[in-house]
Amino acid sequence: MKTVQAVKFKNKQWDFISEMKDFKNPLVLVFGNRYLLESATIYDEIKELFPTGSIVFGSSSGEILGDRVYDESISLTAIEFEKSTFIVHAENVQNFNNDVVALGETLINKFPLDNLKHVFIVSEGSTVNGSSLIKGLEKNIKTGVNISGGLCGDDARFERTIASFNSNPKDGEIIAIGLYGESLEITFANYGGWTAFGPERIVTKSKDNILFELDHKPALDLYKKYLGDKAKELPQAALLYPLNLRVKGSNDNLVRTILNIDEDNNTMILAGDVPEGSTVQLMMSTVDDIAEGASKAALFAMQNRVHKPDLALLVSCIGRKLVMDQRTEEEIEEVIEAIGVQAVTTGFYSYGELSPFSGQNECKLHNQTMTLTLISE
Repeated sequence: MKTVQAVKFKNKQWDFISEMKDFKNPLVLVFGNRYLLESATIYDEIKELFPTGSIVFGSSSGEILGDRVYDESISLTAIEFEKSTFIVHAENVQNFNNDVVALGETLINKFPLDNLKHVFIVSEGSTVNGSSLIKGLEKNIKTGVNISGGLCGDDARFERTIASFNSNPKDGEIIAIGLYGESLEITFANYGGWTAFGPERIVTKSKDNILFELDHKPALDLYKKYLGDKAKELPQAALLYPLNLRVKGSNDNLVRTILNIDEDNNTMILAGDVPEGSTVQLMMSTVDDIAEGASKAALFAMQNRVHKPDLALLVSCIGRKLVMDQRTEEEIEEVIEAIGVQAVTTGFYSYGELSPFSGQNECKLHNQTMTLTLISE
C-alpha cells in the first residue's frame, strides 16, 4: 500500500505531508470544511492532482491527518492498493424520496459479493437517519462482510453537510467503498468514555429518531430542565450532554446525540433510532475520559490482528471535539500510540459513527465515540 497525504487552507496551496507519487488507480479520500468544499472548482482541482483517482468527498467538523486535527481546511489522503482492489458507488436520498432504507439496499446491491471484505461509508449527515441507512445496507449483505464509516459533519453549525463521488460535493449523497482482496486484514472498534448520570427514563413515545415523550412527559421539557441555563444554547449544548440508550432486550448501550430540536412540536431529533420501551439516561465526560476512550477503541481494534495496520480511518464525534477543545489532538495521539506509527492515519470529526461493536458483525450507529477501521494488505 502506498499513500500520499496533503492539507490545504483557504487561499493557500496544497501542503504535501508526504512526497507526491504517480499512482495508477488511487482511492482519494478528501475530508474538509463545508465552506471550502462548496468551491465550484474543488473536484477539478483534485482531479488534476490524481487524474485516474476515485475521489470521495465528505464535509467534516474537523480533519484528521497524521497526528494532527485541522480546522477550516481540506485534508487529502490518496491510497494505492497493491494487493487488493476497491469499488465505489454512490446514491442520493433525493432520488429515493428520502427513503434511506431503500437507498441503503439499492446501494449495497451494486457490489459484487465475491471476495467483498468490507464496506466503508461516507454519508451526508444532516438529514440521514443513520439507523435506517444501516438497516438498508445490511438487508442483503453476506455474513462476514462488515460495515463501518461515518456521517459527515459541518463543524458545530448543523446547517448543511455535503459529500460526493467523482463530482463536486452535494446535498443528500451517500458513498460506499467496497474493499476486495484475499490478503486484506480489516479490523474495527469504537469506544466512548462517557459516564451516565441522573435517573433512567423510559421512552414512552417515539417515531424512528424523533423522541416525543419520556415517562409520559414531553422529552424536550425534561431535557431543558436538566440543562438549566445551557438550554438557551440548544441544539449545540446537547453535544455536551448526549443520551445513553439501552434498547429493550439488548445488553449493548448506545449513545445518541440530539441533532436538533422542534420547539413547535416539543420534540427532539436524534442521530439514530430511539425505540419505544428503551431507557435513556443523560451522559457527561471529561477530557481525560475521552482520551482514554480513544485509547481503548484503538486497543480493541488491535486485538487479534495478525499484521500491523497500514492505514487507519478514524471517525470521531464532534461532541468529543467540543469537550476536548484545544486538547483534541490528545485522542489522536492515544490512538497512534496503540496502533503504531507505521499506520497512515486519516479521518474526520462527524455527526455519527458507523461500526459493529468489537467482536460482533451487526453494524450500529454510534454517537460520541472514537471509531477506527484498521486496514492492511
